[in-house]
Amino acid sequence: MNEEIIIFTQIVFIDLVLAGDNAIIIGMVASQFPAAERKKIIFWGIGGAVVLRIVLTLLTAYLLQITGLRLIGGLALLYICYKLYKDILKNSNNKAKSNVKIGKSNFMKAIWTVLIADFTMSLDNVLGVAGAAKDHYGLLVFGLVLSIILMATAATLISGWIRKYKWIGWVGLLAILVVAVDLIYTDLKILIV
Repeated sequence: MNEEIIIFTQIVFIDLVLAGDNAIIIGMVASQFPAAERKKIIFWGIGGAVVLRIVLTLLTAYLLQITGLRLIGGLALLYICYKLYKDILKNSNNKAKSNVKIGKSNFMKAIWTVLIADFTMSLDNVLGVAGAAKDHYGLLVFGLVLSIILMATAATLISGWIRKYKWIGWVGLLAILVVAVDLIYTDLKILIV
């Protein structure tokens, strides 16, 4: 019973930290779009994360044995950081941008950016929760459901905040960069040793 309480607490903390990363990505990407498109991006981003987390949870035992997977995920996140900087934050002072109609290609590009980030960050979250849960599959499922709820709630809030306060976007970009560097460092440390 005490072990389950410790595992439960670890899963909650892992989800609070790592689900926020997904929410930051979805919120940052969605913040550049009008309200109707923003809701669609958040919906598809969260939907993609849900599917990815379910699939990745089923494959976790196998994924934990793959050396280099975190390195690839970290590199993908570095690319996402660059795209977010270029597409959202660098152009945030451009007033004309808000009057420009968003084309479908930009909308689809935003969805793909979110899905790539979802894959990378969902993998990190699933590995963290699965490592904490060990053989307690009920707690593993709880961790999965909790991460989805936290991500869905936070993505909508973060998207609105970034539209009002641009500094939040910079903080979010820094948080994503830290995760990317940590993923790369973790795998390089294993590969070098």
